[in-house]
Amino acid sequence: MKVIIFAGGVGTRLWPLSRKSTPKQFEKIIGDKSTLQLAVDRLQPDFKYKDIYVSTGKKYKEILLSHLPQIPPENFIFEPEMRDVGPAVGLALSLVGKKNPKEPVAIIWSDHFVKKERRFREVLGFAQTLVSKDPQKLIFIGQRARFANQNLGWIEFGDEVDNIRETKVFQFKRLIYRPSLEEAQKFLEDQTFAWNPGYFVTTPEFILSQYKKFSPKLWEGISEIQQSYGTVDFERVFHKVYPSLEKISFDNAILEKLNPEKVFVIAADLGWSDVGAWEALKEALQISIHENVTQGKVMLTDSSDNLVFNYTDQLTVGIDLDKIIVINTDDVLLVCTKGSVPKIKKLVESLSGTEYEDLI
Repeated sequence: MKVIIFAGGVGTRLWPLSRKSTPKQFEKIIGDKSTLQLAVDRLQPDFKYKDIYVSTGKKYKEILLSHLPQIPPENFIFEPEMRDVGPAVGLALSLVGKKNPKEPVAIIWSDHFVKKERRFREVLGFAQTLVSKDPQKLIFIGQRARFANQNLGWIEFGDEVDNIRETKVFQFKRLIYRPSLEEAQKFLEDQTFAWNPGYFVTTPEFILSQYKKFSPKLWEGISEIQQSYGTVDFERVFHKVYPSLEKISFDNAILEKLNPEKVFVIAADLGWSDVGAWEALKEALQISIHENVTQGKVMLTDSSDNLVFNYTDQLTVGIDLDKIIVINTDDVLLVCTKGSVPKIKKLVESLSGTEYEDLI
């Protein structure tokens, strides 16, 4: 099985650490490695480096090569222009699957945190087994919900259809993107819903057939690029065709239109968290909700449920803090409540065209 890691997001909700020039997946948010490096590490030892591919924008080429010297250079896919996830997934699967279109491929993302790495690899293996038996199917990998999260996508699944070494496989029903808090609470109580990390295993042949069926114009462009792959014309065709593709999400282009009978779900506890926002990072790293999560030179007194990350040599001190986020970088100090984190993206957007535009 091949694995494609997508690393093209900007990550404004993790500002001021994550910037356009160095997005979150290239930053050392957890420990001394970037989340992209951690994504590759957690695949070991089950996957060889030659079977791991990474897709991102060409402007991040030098950063990517420096972060992952163990990955063969030919396994990097550098989009000449970012066209959203719909074209990106189609492109990656068309290139990776040109030689072996029926070989299972896992799609994962570079900016997540997974505590239970062995279980994660085990579930990937189970999904590989299912797709190997029937290349015309897709297996979603869901995370069993820990709380009523309204900032994530959810997966609803139906009857159990298989069981692999006590890991249940369910029939897929539908995807729900960012439900209301009330809906999320109902999903949490109902055992037929899971968080959707965006991970799935399928074959290039199956997904490209869905592009042809549901997004024919997108498929035509991707097919033209695929046909030129491995020839002297590839770079010319790639840089001509790809920037002209429609900007559309993968959900809108393909996933929302799939025949549910071809889609299945493995819902497991992987210790997965989307660390795309500061409050989500705290939830991922904390042992208890009252714990302070810190990094760098930090001193807190009479404080609880805070995240304080200091990326400077100066000591950051907090007294009587509760549910506060503090991010201290060399050029920006961010202080807000945990509940105000969703406003960071809008604030960053407001800096465009101002004297602080270079901080975006």
